[in-house]
Order: sequence, then C-alpha cells, then structure tokens
Amino acid sequence: MTTSVVRDGIVLRSLARIGHMAIFLVQMLVQCGRVLARPSLVIAQIFNAGGRSLVIIMLSGLFTGMVLALLGFTTLQRFGSTEALGFATALALLKELGPVLTALLFAGRAGTALTSEIGLMRATDQLTAMQMMAVDPMRYVVAPRFLGGLISMPLLTAVYDVIGLFGAYVIGVRMMGVDNGSFWSQMQSSVGLRDITEGIVKSVVFGFICSLIAVYEGYHSEPTAEGVGLATTRTVVASSVLTLLLDYMLTAAFI
Repeated sequence: MTTSVVRDGIVLRSLARIGHMAIFLVQMLVQCGRVLARPSLVIAQIFNAGGRSLVIIMLSGLFTGMVLALLGFTTLQRFGSTEALGFATALALLKELGPVLTALLFAGRAGTALTSEIGLMRATDQLTAMQMMAVDPMRYVVAPRFLGGLISMPLLTAVYDVIGLFGAYVIGVRMMGVDNGSFWSQMQSSVGLRDITEGIVKSVVFGFICSLIAVYEGYHSEPTAEGVGLATTRTVVASSVLTLLLDYMLTAAFI
C-alpha cells in the first residue's frame, strides 16, 4: 500500500512538472518573437553560451577525431580497408558523436552557466525587482538566453565536426600513412545529404532541450545558494539523460 502511494505521488509530481514546463515553454515562445526585434540581446547570449564554449568544444572535437582515426585505422587494417577511414570517421562524427558530445559538453558548461546566472538573479531578487518595475523577465532575461543556446548548438556542432575531421586527418593521413586522396574522396562520395541532415536535426533538437531545461531550472530555482546548486545539478542530469534518449529516438527515426 505504501509503495503504491509513493509511486502514485512520484507520477503525479512528474506530470505536474511536465505540465508546468509546458506552460513555461509557451510563455517563453510568445516572448521569443518580440526578442528577435532586439537582436543585440540574442547576439550577446550567443557569445555567452556559444563563444565561451568554443575552447572545450574544439579540444574535445580534436581529440575525438584523433581517437576515432587511431581506432578506425587499427580496425580497418585487419580487413585491408584503410582507405575507408575518412568515410568512417566522418559518418561517426556527423551523425552521432558530433551532436551528442557537443550537447553533453554544452549542458555541462553553458547549461550550468545559464541556470546559475538566472538562479542567482532569483536569489538576489533581481527578477522580482524587474517585475515591480513592469519589466518582464521572461522577455529580457529568459527568452534571449534560450534563443542564444538554441542558435549556438548547431554552430558548436559544426565546429566540433570540422575540428574532429581535422584531427582524424592528422592521425590517419599524416601519422598512419593513409592516402590523402583516398581519405577525402571516400568521405565525399560516401557521406550524403541525409547524413548531414541527421546531424543538423539532432543538434537543433538537443539545443532546444538543453536550453529549455537550463532556463527553466534557473527561473524556478529556490532563492538560496543551495537551491541554485540543486537547480544546476538538475540541469546537467536532465539534459544529459534526455540528450541520450532523444538521440536513440532520432537515430531510429532516420533509419
């Protein structure tokens, strides 16, 4: 009996949270159209969420491409197909590793920054002060940060993919001796528009989810230091889990 009551309570709280987030999303999307009339707000948040994440994205992309090329070369060498290294690394980066790892890094760096920034504004009553001055914090605080994260994710994914391919080129061609022409020609002939589209769609979806969770958790965090810390933790956990779940669903949809 007790277990059933607890389970029902968890389900009800989860449904209430989903409904509350849906209402929050609708309210925010209404303000997004008005925010686009002031692009300076969005550009500043693109730099905040995307520009400041470039270093970790580029480093991760470089080493991911290098590892893929190293493992791919040793595997393909067994079958005498080392010329397919360019195709294999490009497909793995564009369709899977690029969008997923970028989203995980984005959640860990930019997502937590967005949550803690808005949560700190909540804890110091800055959001309340804005409401008292008839300034809508949803328009001037939440919506620009959401749009900045949403726009930044595909751009960061593209950077990740390019740097990853460069890392694969350095290891595969310069170090392992794979033919330069074969490396690029196999990539160009085998990677199609559908593969690129899958990566773009994933990056947009992940950017939407990660940015939504970050601003929602920050806006509704408890106005204490502990509350902001818990909201930041929830942002990372929820964004990471939903990224992996949605990655499976989108991959299955594109097959």
